[in-house]
Amino acid sequence: MSKQSRPPVVVITGASAGVGRAVVREFAKDKARIGLIARGRDGLKGAAREVEEAGGEALILPLDVADHQAVDDAASKVEDKFGPIDIWVNVAFAGVLSRFTDMTMEDYERVTKVTYLGQVHGTYAALKRMMPRNKGSVVLVGSALAYRGIPLQSAYCGAKHAIQGFHDSIRAELFHAKSDVHVSMVQLPGVNTPQFDWIRTNMPMQPKPASPPYQPEIPARAIHYAAHHKRKSVKVGWPTLEAIWGDRFASPLLDRYLGATAFKGQQGKQPVSADRKDNLYEPVAGDHGAHGRFDDTAKTSSPQLWLTMHRNQIGLGAVAGLVAGAAGLFLSQRRSA
Repeated sequence: MSKQSRPPVVVITGASAGVGRAVVREFAKDKARIGLIARGRDGLKGAAREVEEAGGEALILPLDVADHQAVDDAASKVEDKFGPIDIWVNVAFAGVLSRFTDMTMEDYERVTKVTYLGQVHGTYAALKRMMPRNKGSVVLVGSALAYRGIPLQSAYCGAKHAIQGFHDSIRAELFHAKSDVHVSMVQLPGVNTPQFDWIRTNMPMQPKPASPPYQPEIPARAIHYAAHHKRKSVKVGWPTLEAIWGDRFASPLLDRYLGATAFKGQQGKQPVSADRKDNLYEPVAGDHGAHGRFDDTAKTSSPQLWLTMHRNQIGLGAVAGLVAGAAGLFLSQRRSA
């Protein structure tokens, strides 16, 4: 797909803000023709403008990914305008910061429908078009929390765990069908996006990342990479690896540790304002861009991701170094003989 002569046709959900907006900018560098899916019209207009300024084309598709028919209709509109979809990226999500027993079941279902079923709906719309052509790439966007749940985010963590299982199943079915369509999953750490200003919360203090977040351009690069390389999974940042391996080897201890630290660790020093708006059921008006309010502490690079993206070259370099070393040793021994 990276060798296409024509600009790719891409669909991105959650395209109006945060990681999704950064992903839009990353694909816009390819002069891609992009279907932009989100609920917030202001952010979609801003994203479309950025695509066009970069030399690409944009189609604004305001809809809720929890509505499977709306997602499928959007896929048809993209193909009617731009042609066959090459890449589909599922970014959209919703969250609530709350103890499980303090949540309403309506809110819990809403998070699940957007965060889990939204990716299912996007993947279904993509695969039903890609599989007959035997060509295309779907990227699921996960999280370290797909492997390790944390307190106050049970709905979000449950949805991300569900996506992880869904991913395994779909890949196995594609292999059974001998399909060249590829589905990958990118696991993210905490990211500096506007989500912390608009997720629903019933906690007293403002939501914040549990550890210093990464700037959204970093996961955007990982998602772009995953769309063009047949990796099952791309993990972003050392915190993601720490969460995955920590849960694998010390899950019961992590339950206790997070129970003691993660309540305070996910709340800032400022109280939640009485007029705070959230985006659980309706978008928050305005164009919020990609970045949140943590630019001062957010990480601007990820050596771990660089190593992940260049592991083949690193491996070849290591082999070449060993061969060169062995050849040098052999020649020196011949000369001494």
